[in-house]
Amino acid sequence: MNGMSSFFEAVFFDMDGLLVDSEPEWFLSEIEVTAYYGYTWLPEDQVACLGGPLTRVGQYMFDKCGQQQSPEYFTQTLIDTQVARMRSKTPTMPGAISLLKELQDHGVKTALVSASPRNIVDAVLDNLGHDLFPFSISSDDVTQTKPNPECYEKAAQMCGVEISNCLVFEDSLTGMKAAKASGAFLIGVPHLVSMEESEKVRVIKSLEQLSFAKLANLRSTFSTAI
Repeated sequence: MNGMSSFFEAVFFDMDGLLVDSEPEWFLSEIEVTAYYGYTWLPEDQVACLGGPLTRVGQYMFDKCGQQQSPEYFTQTLIDTQVARMRSKTPTMPGAISLLKELQDHGVKTALVSASPRNIVDAVLDNLGHDLFPFSISSDDVTQTKPNPECYEKAAQMCGVEISNCLVFEDSLTGMKAAKASGAFLIGVPHLVSMEESEKVRVIKSLEQLSFAKLANLRSTFSTAI
């Protein structure tokens, strides 16, 4: 690698299921919220709702719970339940923090880009440290959240870089659609779903497989597998 010009201009991390192992916590929150209304939340329900947006999850819960309350009620109740859960427990995904810090040690611009609302993002950062990223973007910070690419386009703008030369890490199909639509390079680390590789998309099993050196090589030869 000949200097930073041959590396990605910035690297953006999704949060739920990518940086933090929050999907099991989401599952518990979803079970808790819907059980009160007589519905047994199943793994297939979690898969159907994976990646949000949370308004869609609220509508899904509303329908499954016999249209009691309102979609907005279920969305807000789920958020409140998950905030409390993440404040008490914030497990990270294997390899995520070490890779993030290695990138930052090499001067790579980074950001946290989530489809979760600000209070959930802040609950996570309250435990992991608000200095972990220079800045974070939540669903409250954009007019349209994932799968719309606005969040990643905004992250690139805030970093002062071109999104077409940025790398995104995602675990859900919703997030992958947002990253692809933005024009960024994408490495998928799928959780409960299948992802296909393409010209600017690679799929791995864990962030533990990666390092700054491997990503530098990938940047110059994106047509080959990791």
